[in-house]
Amino acid sequence: MKTTPSRILSFLLLALPAPAADQPWIALFNGRNLDGWTPKICGHATGENFAGTFSVEDGILKASYDRYPKFNGQYGHLFTNIAYSRYVLRLEYRFAGKMMADAPDYVNLNSGVMIHAQSPQSMGLEQGFPVSMEVQFLADEGKGKRPTANVCTPGTNLELDGKLVRQHIVASAAPTFPAEEWVKVEVEVHGSEQVIHRINGSEVLRYQRPQLDPRDELAPATDLLKLGSAKILSHGYIALQAEGQPVWFRNIELKSLEDQ
Repeated sequence: MKTTPSRILSFLLLALPAPAADQPWIALFNGRNLDGWTPKICGHATGENFAGTFSVEDGILKASYDRYPKFNGQYGHLFTNIAYSRYVLRLEYRFAGKMMADAPDYVNLNSGVMIHAQSPQSMGLEQGFPVSMEVQFLADEGKGKRPTANVCTPGTNLELDGKLVRQHIVASAAPTFPAEEWVKVEVEVHGSEQVIHRINGSEVLRYQRPQLDPRDELAPATDLLKLGSAKILSHGYIALQAEGQPVWFRNIELKSLEDQ
């Protein structure tokens, strides 16, 4: 077959990567098992899914405590096996059942998803939370307004409009949802430049320059700094949280923004 300039141009266009806006949504959770994910539960080795903390049923990824005699501070996280930098993450969550009786009060109807997290392999055996930025999930306790999709900062800080913020929780503008309702979360992450939280399609919070906290109040950020980690966080793992309150997740998907 004769090769013409138009054929060559068509081939080159097909070979180019699709623009980020046209990148497909990729399922991070296959709806059948925990392939692609690694658990790390406080007091247990990386990879050990202690007492079946994380399980899959009817296409739903569940964090539950049916086989726990006591919670005993065994905070858990389920990490992606791949680190990400520039992407949009979307998922749905809802709470199920009651918190463990011996868990701290703040655990009630509380969970989240961590972004820019350290790897599970780098966590200490007794470390409860990864150094990360947490998109916090909350539900109505019947005590007044309780917005979801706040940002929490275990071992980290952030900036708002060019100003360093060291407080542990920055509240979002999201409404309060009942525990049994499925809530759609979207997190748009542009490396270290900007992070945007959306709930049910509406923006509720944005911040810039997530970074390690050298004060090391909640997680061993100083250890990471001593090992040569960059202070400004431009990438990291995604981790679903289990901190004593049963919670369900579904439709966990990611779209790359690497070409933007």
